[in-house]
Amino acid sequence: MLWLIGIGITGYKGVSLYALDILKKCNIIYFERFTSPLNEDDLFNLNSLIEGHNNRRKIILAQRWFIEDGKQIIEQAKNENVALITYGDPLIATTLSELEIRARKNSIKVDIVHAASGITSLIGESGLHIYKFGRTVTMMSCPQSAISVYNTIFDNLLSGNHTLILTEYNSDHNKFFFLDPIQVFKMLIEVEKDIKYNVFSDETFAIVASRIGTEQKKIISGKIKSLIGMSFETGPHSIIITGSLHFTESDAVRTLTINTDEPIDNAENIQKISVNMIKRYSPKAKQAIKQMREILAGEDMPSLNKGSIEVLENAELYIDDAERFLRQGKHELAVLTIGYAEGLIDALRFQKGINPWLL
Repeated sequence: MLWLIGIGITGYKGVSLYALDILKKCNIIYFERFTSPLNEDDLFNLNSLIEGHNNRRKIILAQRWFIEDGKQIIEQAKNENVALITYGDPLIATTLSELEIRARKNSIKVDIVHAASGITSLIGESGLHIYKFGRTVTMMSCPQSAISVYNTIFDNLLSGNHTLILTEYNSDHNKFFFLDPIQVFKMLIEVEKDIKYNVFSDETFAIVASRIGTEQKKIISGKIKSLIGMSFETGPHSIIITGSLHFTESDAVRTLTINTDEPIDNAENIQKISVNMIKRYSPKAKQAIKQMREILAGEDMPSLNKGSIEVLENAELYIDDAERFLRQGKHELAVLTIGYAEGLIDALRFQKGINPWLL
């Protein structure tokens, strides 16, 4: 049998009596700490709780690759009682969820011992409403990760939702690496310079939750320009980019966190890509049509230019349609229609050998 046992967010003190009773009966006990760190004191105390009943049992630290591979665990669980202990709630981690699925497919009985999750705990302690969170994302130290996080924040803000960013954590030979929130902020600011969706700036309001579940926990909130000069010390860290705030959420953030700036609605000025496209392209297309009309008016070929004028009139109608579709919330039609307008202008440009977009 395989047991997936969560110990919550307070280290060995979070082990329930129910979980301890199960661990007494297990022949093999693994502990994974790639999802979140467990310090040496916690590991020693966990071992003490178990060894007090049977000296043969000792917690085995399992590396990430061992859990992801899972073959040895599954083989052992076919004939013995095997426990895998994890920080927080076991099924929050997709790796452990997959392990459960594979075990069940091998006709192995699996049972879960749930516990407090660090994710729900930090959301609760921040004072924000959990049902107003959008998709959660993890920020790694690689630049490509920052683009993914930026786009997730953008998508969530479009709906007025908060974004929870879990930051990179690695354990190598008992040495822990935590991605610093300041590095996260700097990476997102760099992405903003390239993409320019008005998602992230020095004025963005954020919440940094560090070491939730420990006596050293700290939750700090404020604008990036205030947070970026702080020291957040060791991790683990999580970051929340707030969306639209209910007045009770704003009050909670002021009261429950170390607050440096008045909470603001980060979603207020966020617009869909299609909206930005129409607002940017429509004036340019109108200006191009104006330039083309002036060019045609200066040519002494009224009969030949009649057809060109009709093309420009159609382009203007398409621009009007695009703006009307935008007002109606039909964003896809708006983008499609402005494309038709630009296509007509470009067709005339190629025919006349003149580029009105550059004039």
